[in-house]
Parts: sequence; structure tokens; C-alpha cells
Amino acid sequence: MKVLIDTNVILDVLCNRPNFVKNSSVVWKYCETGQVDGYISALSVPNIVYILRKELTPEKTKEIIAKILTIFQVIDLKSIDLKHASEMLTSDFEDALQICCANRIKADYIITRNIRDFQCSQIPVLDPTEFLKRI
Repeated sequence: MKVLIDTNVILDVLCNRPNFVKNSSVVWKYCETGQVDGYISALSVPNIVYILRKELTPEKTKEIIAKILTIFQVIDLKSIDLKHASEMLTSDFEDALQICCANRIKADYIITRNIRDFQCSQIPVLDPTEFLKRI
């Protein structure tokens, strides 16, 4: 099963977000153990580093990126993704890019806690809790 993991699910684990870390960690573990083919867009990595920048030393940044690249397959952004995302009727361009990447790899699901911004996705969108119920 191929899933695109949205940035907020990765950040749940890295930031140990109290209300979300448990289920997001299980999703992460499924990807890490190969039970699920976990993908992230190339956009997620710089976004994660940017959000965590005040908490990370260069060494810790390198360690986190290495871990992410070990666990998740990264989908490169292409100019066609930018074009398609700009044509989507959504207020969040970043989420539109996530949808484009998921479409291009023919993902089975997009996993995010921000389902509201993925309403135009043709790929089913689940939060981590719902995803875990289905597998």
C-alpha cells in the first residue's frame, strides 16, 4: 500500500505533540518497517527544518533529515506539479502540491490531520487514527 504522509504527521512525531504523537508514531512505524510504502513530498523536508529551526543544531538537522530519508521515499517536485497545484481551487498551495505528488505516484491514501484542506483530492484522505482503523 502506497501512502503520502503530510508534513503535519511527521511533525507530530518529531515535536512529540501530546494529542497526536501516538497514532502518528504508529503510522511512522508502519512506514519504517515496510508494512506500508510511505512517501513524502520533497517540499516536506525544508518545511520541517524551517518549523524546527529554532530547536535544531546543524548536527541535529542532519540527523533528522537522514532519518526521514531512511524511512520515507521522497517524491521530487516537478514543474507540472506546480502548474496543476496552481490550478486547483484550494486556498492552501502547499496542500495542493501534496495532492499533486500523491496523484503522480498513484497513492492509495493521503494521511494528514488537515483533511479540510484536501477536499479537492481524488485520492482518499484520512487522518492517522482513521488510517490505522482501516489497516
